[in-house]
Amino acid sequence: MNRYISLLRDEPLLRRLSLIQLIAYFAAWFSNVAIYTLLIELNVSASIIAMTAALHFLPGVLQAPFSGVLIDKIAPKRLMALLMVLEIVATLPLMLVDNVSLLWLLFLLVFIRMGASSFYFTLEMSLLPRILNDEKLKQANEIHSVIWSFSYTFGMAVSGFVVYIVGVKIAFLLDALLFTVAFFLLMTLLFPETKLKESSGFFRMFKESFTYLKNEPHIKHLIFLHAFVGFTAFDALVALMVERYYAQAVAVALGIGLLHSLRAVGLVFGPILIGKWVNNRSLVYLLFYQALSIIVWALVIENFYLSLLASVFVGFATTTLWSYTYTLLQHHTDKAYYGRVVAYNDMMFLLTVAVVSLGIGFLVEAGVSLSVITMLLGSSFAAAALYFIWIKNNFNIRETAFEDDKISPELEL
Repeated sequence: MNRYISLLRDEPLLRRLSLIQLIAYFAAWFSNVAIYTLLIELNVSASIIAMTAALHFLPGVLQAPFSGVLIDKIAPKRLMALLMVLEIVATLPLMLVDNVSLLWLLFLLVFIRMGASSFYFTLEMSLLPRILNDEKLKQANEIHSVIWSFSYTFGMAVSGFVVYIVGVKIAFLLDALLFTVAFFLLMTLLFPETKLKESSGFFRMFKESFTYLKNEPHIKHLIFLHAFVGFTAFDALVALMVERYYAQAVAVALGIGLLHSLRAVGLVFGPILIGKWVNNRSLVYLLFYQALSIIVWALVIENFYLSLLASVFVGFATTTLWSYTYTLLQHHTDKAYYGRVVAYNDMMFLLTVAVVSLGIGFLVEAGVSLSVITMLLGSSFAAAALYFIWIKNNFNIRETAFEDDKISPELEL
């Protein structure tokens, strides 16, 4: 924890970006419980719930080939401001959705909102390696992953209680207000005024990125490795668990909120306790741990209290896996391609999450139990561990921090 505090104290730009990130990401997920609660109240099918979960991630997949080039060409502050405005505009109309006939509006707003959110995320992740050296980058990614995980799960946890107390419409209004606060914090932030390098045309940069990936195959494999973390996207699974097993014991919104809040405990404290110990060797063991914890969760999934306890252990390694695999990719990527490579990485990650979400709905509709589905999700991490062993044996995968490898800020902010 002290190393995170020291980094934030020494890097004022990172400190402010982290605060904005905390508010914006928290807001991005705050209304999710309201959305899933609304869908359950409207008595929609499991496939509709799974489709809604997938829509949270599909925009990032579709825009990635273009967003990466834009990030490498345009100063980030302008893009950040525009993306936050889009999130505000796409959040307030959610208050109008009150019957099944307006599901199309909900789908459209979720698509726009999460498209802006994923673009913002990619933008910030490509910005960090431009302003920090490798050692600080690893810690910054850990901070970022803690904030993202905390916002992702604790945002939905808090929303569960808010929805239970004040209802879905007020939750959507509060969500928009959070985005507004983040927007004004961003507009008052002073970025360093450095000159933007001359860059190629849009389509040439687009083509160059594919040539780069072809010539650097280990980058592709690191992208695929990071995508495995997408198998921990449990939004649809948790909503269906509450509806099927726990609805008699607890209100829907509270059940969803409690499950996410307990997982948030593991997500937040995991990297604090084990983040500094993870390296290329221990990553294999961490992947096997993730597989085992999810499989154990599957075995107790029908018991609400045991499921809550298992959720803590399920989340314990997730944040560290996310941040370390992301840092590996950044560390092995040429700085001229940060925006594009990070965008493609996020595309694969979000595509995995979307496919997993849709797959959960498909399997449930086909009659597969939630316990078996959860075991399949856990088994994917055993496959990821074996995959990383293969990557290490076939490519020169370096550790993530070298004191003599410095990165200087060269992008106009």
